[in-house]
Amino acid sequence: MSKICIIGTTSWGLTLGLVSCRNGHTVNIWARTKEEADSFSKGINTKQLPKVEIPKNMTITPSIEAATKDADMVIIAVPSQTMRWNAGIIKDHITESMVILSVTKGLEHETNLRMSQVIAEVIDEKFHQNICALSGPNLAFEIAEGLPAAAVVAGMNTEAAQKAQKLMHGDSFSVYTNDDIKGIELAGSFKNILAIGAGIIDGLHYGSNTKSAFITRGLTEMAAFGTALGANPMTFSGLAGLGDTIATCSSSLSRNHYVGVELAKGRKAKDIVASMSAVSEGVTTIPVVMDEARKMKLEMPITSSLYEIVCNNKDAKDIMPTILGTKLRHELSGRRWKLKEIAKRFV
Repeated sequence: MSKICIIGTTSWGLTLGLVSCRNGHTVNIWARTKEEADSFSKGINTKQLPKVEIPKNMTITPSIEAATKDADMVIIAVPSQTMRWNAGIIKDHITESMVILSVTKGLEHETNLRMSQVIAEVIDEKFHQNICALSGPNLAFEIAEGLPAAAVVAGMNTEAAQKAQKLMHGDSFSVYTNDDIKGIELAGSFKNILAIGAGIIDGLHYGSNTKSAFITRGLTEMAAFGTALGANPMTFSGLAGLGDTIATCSSSLSRNHYVGVELAKGRKAKDIVASMSAVSEGVTTIPVVMDEARKMKLEMPITSSLYEIVCNNKDAKDIMPTILGTKLRHELSGRRWKLKEIAKRFV
């Protein structure tokens, strides 16, 4: 079978390592230090994952040379704000036949770049065609337990995406392909924002009607944002958009949903994040999305409301009652939105 290298001992990186092992591949996971690698000698046992023994075909090593040697695919599973540094770690170990798969759902601060764009800025241009991104309704704990799940992968070219699909697809982990890497990454990033809002709604006990309406309006805002940046609006009704939004807005396993629940209690975002053992990508994504929206003069009512709560420490109880909108308007209309125009093509 094939050799898979995974950069990052995050819960998602370890989970995809388990998925790859179940598919019969040899897996090498790169840890930053020997101490970190040695900590897994008795198996995987973290707060985010069930206790699992390290499979015989998995090795966790502090050697980047050993981890990447003869790899058919390198999976980068790290927090978005460390993607650039980690891409720099592997840049001298990439080969022309190696797929580079980002599974990180976030946007880089200061540059506002998607993860595939960050990787492309770091590695040699001749390897850009090998860059792919994977997203979908993928709660690590459930997948680590072997429960059925699905994801979607898109790449700089179809051949690379199909190779990643074949390597990751298994009996309990279905992988689809898509041509819209921009939409896949934007959806995966934006859904974290919506998960925070859904957590606030659950924390305030607003009920199913409110939450359902919030998710629906949030998806519309996601599509408006992505379309304005050149993504295919249909992507946001797929696994990376609707699928991942349902999962993260509904599950207590979602870190971003947890942040929302805690915000509803009156806690500040910075204090919540400081108390967590894992990263909440939604907290770091909100200001990036708002910055992009301001540049495009794009109306973003839900995101701007959550920005006030997360970034400006406004009380969720004051903001949330009007988050579904106070204006009389068409469902697909908004300043600089293209959705109503696109919808007319199908009438």
